[in-house]
Amino acid sequence: MAPLPTVLIVDDEERLRELLRDYLAQAGFAVLLAADGPSALALAQQRQPEVVVLDLMLPGIDGLEVCRQLRRFSDAYVLMLTARAEELDRVVGLEVGADDYLTKPFSPRELVARVRAMLRRPRGGTGAVAPPPPSALTLGPLHIDDAHHEVTLNAMPITLTTTEYGLLLALAAHPGRICTRARLLDQVWGSDYFGDDHVVDVHIANLRKKLGEDSAQPRLIETVRGVGYRLRVESP
Repeated sequence: MAPLPTVLIVDDEERLRELLRDYLAQAGFAVLLAADGPSALALAQQRQPEVVVLDLMLPGIDGLEVCRQLRRFSDAYVLMLTARAEELDRVVGLEVGADDYLTKPFSPRELVARVRAMLRRPRGGTGAVAPPPPSALTLGPLHIDDAHHEVTLNAMPITLTTTEYGLLLALAAHPGRICTRARLLDQVWGSDYFGDDHVVDVHIANLRKKLGEDSAQPRLIETVRGVGYRLRVESP
């Protein structure tokens, strides 16, 4: 029998931890609990969960710093929880490597649905309906080796999160063609994703930074205002 997918819940509120544990266990997940950042990082290193449900406001080390450190050794999906409604908190959480967010209060059933949707996305790839790109693809200075899950820019390796890599693959499947936000959500987050499509813009912004947007490197991902994005194809 295959092992149950593991979800690590990190929240300093005991009642919420136990409530989410019960819902996730009933849904068929193995559940780990942590009340603070250091405990969460230790558990994540020891047990390598597939999903981390991470509260933003934690004692000692806050959720943003936990997420930053987690990304150094784990490609687990991260669902950030925040009691704040401000857009800035959501954006910052995504910028440090979270894949999605929920604002408190929320339904435990919605959280379970989000976790399930994450796990239906192949890690390191996409849930794309469209044909995948070739196993090795070179577009100007950008080289994608999907067989080895490696991306280089000007021969220098680029470290991407699972979501960033999925977005790049989705765009690379049709270089020069427009991918709408709806299509990217469908291919990378899955057709059953029901969160805010703003997550696409934030992850694209993160991807651009890693591809050299802030340097002399020409922009590889172009915005088609009001529609979506496309991977630039250099003229011959």
